[in-house]
Amino acid sequence: MKPRIEIIKNKKLLGKQLKMSLAENKTLDLWQSFMQQKKEINNLVDSNLYSIQVYDTSLNFKDFSPQVVFTKWAAVEVKDYDAVPQAMEPFTLPGGTYAVFIHKGLASNFHKTMNYIYGIWLPQSDYILEQRPHFEKLGEKYKNNSEDSEEEVWIPIKAKI
Repeated sequence: MKPRIEIIKNKKLLGKQLKMSLAENKTLDLWQSFMQQKKEINNLVDSNLYSIQVYDTSLNFKDFSPQVVFTKWAAVEVKDYDAVPQAMEPFTLPGGTYAVFIHKGLASNFHKTMNYIYGIWLPQSDYILEQRPHFEKLGEKYKNNSEDSEEEVWIPIKAKI
């Protein structure tokens, strides 16, 4: 699984957020709440969905455990923040360099993709993690709970010095 390296500009997103851990995963609740209101957003850039994880700046991913608390967002990209639906919030996804991987298959196997990225690819690469949000881009090939599903996994990186 070889990533493509992409440099992106800041993205304006609208969505909802919840604090959670993998041990107390509230992803389903977050997405159900967001999708019920998504139709209220009328200035979409495209149809992609963004699942964003914002980790504490002190987190060392070598010490990551299911108890680590982070903020997860369910969001979409918008042209501007002129009309923010009630109970939603703007979020600026910082631009920068990302390693982009493709996760294929069920969400229940997502941990295998993440183990490869952080345990094999990253240590052997010319990059280190950069302190920015991590995210998944759920595009037209994403099919919830399907073996045929594909999603992009975006990992913030910078060159090793």
